[in-house]
Amino acid sequence: MFTGIVKGQGKIVQLQKNQGTKQIRIASQLINPESFAVGESIAINGVCLTITRFQNNDFWVDAIPETLNRTTFDELQLNSLVNLEPALQVTERLNGHFLLGHIDTTAIVTNIEELSTSKVFTFKIISSQMPFIVEKGSIGIDGVSLTVVAVGLDWFKVALIPYTLKETILGQLKVAEKVNIETDILGKYVVKMNDGVIDHG
Repeated sequence: MFTGIVKGQGKIVQLQKNQGTKQIRIASQLINPESFAVGESIAINGVCLTITRFQNNDFWVDAIPETLNRTTFDELQLNSLVNLEPALQVTERLNGHFLLGHIDTTAIVTNIEELSTSKVFTFKIISSQMPFIVEKGSIGIDGVSLTVVAVGLDWFKVALIPYTLKETILGQLKVAEKVNIETDILGKYVVKMNDGVIDHG
């Protein structure tokens, strides 16, 4: 489990394909063999993946076809920067919101509005995900916990402060680029209960 509070960034330094699985080597000062172990979970651009091995101070993860189909990982290139967040520990403060690292879909940047102290991003998303996205609710974008400021039939907006723009890869986003989206897990259960999918006995 994660919170959407990015702890650092990594750089893609090697990519290789093996029977449909994309093996990704990432260099990062945050994730190293002294502090982490093979088998631990890491959120990479919001995607929960497992450290499969270390090579020097770099670490490797595997992205299977399901991950490649549902996320932006099939488009990762050498030297791409990625957001990193280690799994939440029970002693830590919950500063963002609950994220599982299970990406629902991707969204496309359609507009970036520059304000005096922030930027407002508009994203277009498949309309079937909109019931889980509400104004003033939480959403995970490339692993970053953000607050939705406006919604439409197939779009939503978020506002990013200078700190988030600097400390995450979202500050590099351009119009027409794609991001990973994880909607609020609590909202998903509420919608299911209201639809009568869950049997209360």
